[in-house]
Parts: sequence; C-alpha cells; structure tokens
Amino acid sequence: MTDVERRVALEAIAAEVRVCTNCRLHETRTRAVPGEGDPDTEVVFVGEGPGFNEDRQGRPFVGRAGDLLVKLLASIGWRREDVFITNVVKCRPPENRDPQPEEIAACAPFLRRQLEVLDPAVVVTLGRYSMGTFMPGARISQAHGTVRPVDPATGAQAAFVFAMYHPAAALRTPAIERESYADIAAVPSALIDARRRREGAGEPRIAPATETVIERDPPIDADDIDPSAPPPTADDQAPQLTLF
Repeated sequence: MTDVERRVALEAIAAEVRVCTNCRLHETRTRAVPGEGDPDTEVVFVGEGPGFNEDRQGRPFVGRAGDLLVKLLASIGWRREDVFITNVVKCRPPENRDPQPEEIAACAPFLRRQLEVLDPAVVVTLGRYSMGTFMPGARISQAHGTVRPVDPATGAQAAFVFAMYHPAAALRTPAIERESYADIAAVPSALIDARRRREGAGEPRIAPATETVIERDPPIDADDIDPSAPPPTADDQAPQLTLF
C-alpha cells in the first residue's frame, strides 16, 4: 500500500468515526477523535480516550498530557508528526471517566482497521486500558517498559507492543514521569528488533511474552514517591534512533 493509499484509507476510517453512533459516548461528545499522524510511520501510540481539549479540537493528545508526550518523544529525537497517535475509544467518556468494556468493544473495529492500514512495527500503549487491548491480563506496574509480540487479530500483523504509563498518570506522579522517560528511551531498541523480525534478518532480541526484556528497577511503591523531586528533562535523554 502506498503512502497516498494509506492516507485515503485512514481518512475513510476517520470519516466513519466522526459520525459513529455505535455506543453512548456519541451522545455527549463535541467532536470524535479518530487519530492523526504520519501514514507511513513504523510506530503507533495508542492511548485510552480523548479528554476535554481533545473533545473540543477533534485531535488526540493536545492537552497537558499531549505536551508531555511531545517531550517524551523529543527525548529520543522524535516528533509527534513522525508517529501515528490514536486511542482505544474515539469519543470522550463523560468527566474523563474510564472507558467501559462495551465502549472499547464498539470502537475496536476502527482501531483494528487503522492498524491494518498502518501496519506498524511497534505499537506503544499509553495507559492500562490501551495495554489491556494488546497485553490482556497484564498489570501496568509490572508490564510498563516491556515488549511482547502483538496478536495479529488486533490488526497489527507483524508488530511488537511496548507498554507505557499514560502521560496523565505521569503528570500526577513525578516518579511515574521519571519511569516514563526511562521507558520511552527503550522504544528505539524495540523498533530495531521489530525491523529485524519483519525483514527476516535473524531472531529478534525479544524475550517470550511471559518475560520482560529490559532490566528495570522494582515497581514503584507509593511510599517511595518524592513529590518534591524534579522530573528529568528532555536534555537529560540522548536520542537513540532516527525514526526514518
């Protein structure tokens, strides 16, 4: 599929999302949020659902959480324009509540079709509801910063999934923000491994799905969080890989 064909296919999906009435979220939305980004990218970021600003603008991750996502991407030398960003539900849950199972199920065909068109090498999940789509049964406190093969039934035919905390959680907790910078620093390595797997250049350096692949500190404990500690800045992180 060419770049132009991908753009046309993604816009066709977006047009359906904008008028979708498959679940009750359409009753309270201002604008649906299909997603946006480079149709020729190798990396897709999948969040949970639109927030207040996203609902008003019809674009994903444009509020404070989006600002942090941009900083996280910058820490590895990437821009949001280099990736594709979407959510498991395309309309804002009222009062930013968690998306319900029936709402996730109603939007699942849209996400699956987007992934079929994009055919990414890496899917980065942001938050536990996104992670649950690609790593069923996993706990985010244990799974963040790890990679596993993606089930082709999700639409990503030959990809790895990389779990991260949602940027909104990082904004609330400095320790999670520091973990997020450490996690995203490993995404370029996951992309290199995914490329090798897709190109048939040898076995990837990815452990089986039941194992983690990155040596990490123990999971965050609430008693260890120091609210006064400053988070890392993008200048503290060295870019590891150019996306294209």
